[in-house]
Amino acid sequence: MEKPRAEPLETLPMLPPLPGWIVDAPSEAPEAAAFRSGAALAHLGQAMTSGDVPLALWRDRLALAAAENCAAMAGRREGQGALRDALHLTGPGDDPGPAGRIARQWSRAAARPVSVAHLFNALEGIAAERIALCLDATGPTPVDRAARGIEAVLTDHPRMEVAALILADAALARALGATHVLPLLALTLKPRDLRLRGDDLRLACHRAVVLAVGQALPLAGDLVRAAARLRAVAPKLRAKAAGRAVDLFLSCDVLAPGALAFMSDRAARRLCDRLVALGVVRELTGRDTFRLYGV
Repeated sequence: MEKPRAEPLETLPMLPPLPGWIVDAPSEAPEAAAFRSGAALAHLGQAMTSGDVPLALWRDRLALAAAENCAAMAGRREGQGALRDALHLTGPGDDPGPAGRIARQWSRAAARPVSVAHLFNALEGIAAERIALCLDATGPTPVDRAARGIEAVLTDHPRMEVAALILADAALARALGATHVLPLLALTLKPRDLRLRGDDLRLACHRAVVLAVGQALPLAGDLVRAAARLRAVAPKLRAKAAGRAVDLFLSCDVLAPGALAFMSDRAARRLCDRLVALGVVRELTGRDTFRLYGV
């Protein structure tokens, strides 16, 4: 099979960047910070509803970045490669380690629609009543509601920063009308921010949202173009069930060949290597064995 010609970049879908006036601003009053975060979220909403962004893949990759930040807060310096290994190469029932447990929480939280029951199963040590209160928090803006959730959880459970951030991003998603958690606050909030309370915490959250949207939108744009390239070669793949494999690649951060359980092990490996050769999927470990592939 001949390698298909790469589609010119200018013909691929593009997402408008976050305007500079939203990103580049000095320290400001809470009202101005709330205005900027609202504008950033409105811009993000356009990307979420564009139809071009592979939303499940976007959420999964942002969940990995959120897990990396949360692990750093806990004093764990595992990078995304180590977190991917913990998520995808740890056997059922095996302990993935402290950082791996953080990554597992984020991956599970982002995988299914937001609900009290789902988050109760994804998180450890947080009562269903507390989850419901966080999701139904009130406030003048979605970010204010999320900040109140952080404060409530950390007041009762000072060491549960991961759960507090997952619930905050879940409350933010629900306030924005999204069905799933889209990690944002957990991308850029710092340990010093989580020690704040009241108006100071809300101001930190407004600023964190602007920074997070500034990270999430370029990633979405990259995934839009990567997804377009992968879809373009999908009809030309000869492997049986290749279409199902492409759908999985467009919904998961990475896959081990073994995750393509509807194919034989040999066929799965050949397909992954073929997609790498076509330039539409990357092998992300650099290893000869226990390899992981993603767009």
